Amino acid sequence: MDRTILHCDCNGFFASVECLFHPEFKNVPMAVCGDPESRHGIILAKNEPAKKFGIRTAETVWQAKKKCPELVLAATRFQEYRKFCHEINQIYLRYTDLVEPFSIDESWLDVTASRELFGDGPKIADELRAAVRKETGLTISVGVSFNKVFAKMGSDYKKPDATTVIGREDYKRILFPLPVSALLFCGSKSEELLAGIGIHTVGGLAASSRPLVVSRLGKIGGQLYDYANGRDESAVLSFGAVREVKSVGNSITFRRDLVGTEDIRRGVAALADSVAARLRKQGVRCWGVQVGIKNPSLKSISRQKTLPYPTHLAKDLSAAAMKLIGASWNPLAPIRLLSLTGINLVPEDSSGEQLCFFGGDDTDARDREEKLEAALDTIRDKFGKSAVSSASLLNDDIGIGNIRREER
Repeated sequence: MDRTILHCDCNGFFASVECLFHPEFKNVPMAVCGDPESRHGIILAKNEPAKKFGIRTAETVWQAKKKCPELVLAATRFQEYRKFCHEINQIYLRYTDLVEPFSIDESWLDVTASRELFGDGPKIADELRAAVRKETGLTISVGVSFNKVFAKMGSDYKKPDATTVIGREDYKRILFPLPVSALLFCGSKSEELLAGIGIHTVGGLAASSRPLVVSRLGKIGGQLYDYANGRDESAVLSFGAVREVKSVGNSITFRRDLVGTEDIRRGVAALADSVAARLRKQGVRCWGVQVGIKNPSLKSISRQKTLPYPTHLAKDLSAAAMKLIGASWNPLAPIRLLSLTGINLVPEDSSGEQLCFFGGDDTDARDREEKLEAALDTIRDKFGKSAVSSASLLNDDIGIGNIRREER
């Protein structure tokens, strides 16, 4: 018997929360965006009136303003968003303990074992929509299907405040005409590569050859091919289950462009410090480092390298990142955004050669190095992230404080 999987997605979540605090926003075009002063002028969410002007999530504020000069902009308030997220997930948990958040405003639910108590998938979906609307003032759209991927596509299919059922008998009719970008994890690069071999729709991908798709896209190609054909057996995790961490990274869009080696070094040092602390908190080390760079024209590059040993120390991450940037970027070319990610993670107690920046290669020196950064973690946990900082970062004219929210 097929599973019954729901994907519940809050409609225009950030914007909808703002409209609860400011009812006057409901009937005028409004959007939530990042901080324009820090050049985070990106639309994060918009309400229904704003959608009628063609305003899209992730476009820049100035693009949105061109479409709708009267657009009202609201700053983010993540603390409130998290409160609503928690309240909504508590509603989901009344029906099943298999509730897996996918982002702050989306969750999968496996209600297979709940059908005897609460009815079939569509009935549960409709009850959830009614409960969320009544208890929070927000609306959700719910996809109901036999796997996680199709359930998510269902929640995207019709908005706002809708239930869409995608069964084995009709998934081809509903989903095959959609563009391949509608598939989970099919980004713009994959869409472009698929278009290069004449594949533009989910149905076209499903009818193609798996070896052909893999030859063009690699591992992700096989995954997308399976998704298009309804082959997704991934389980919905129980609420609060610890997911396997595959990478730890941060990025920052700078208040001004970085130009020159010293500017870049300051940005990298701040990112490395943050990523290293998060690696230690997760109890992992990384065997590799990945760096992303975006210029003011929004063109980007990404480079990565394997390290000679697993590490969770800022000095190691910073040194590796600077080598990558030095080998692939003109230091006089302006940089708008930098990202640094620790990849190929292993448990922190894994064996591997650990080099030392205090000089020599003795055990005492390695211990001092580990203890130094562990002590910094303790101080920051107690007194805040800004309690201790590198002297090179004291004159922060590039917006290093914005690292706190751009985590991956």
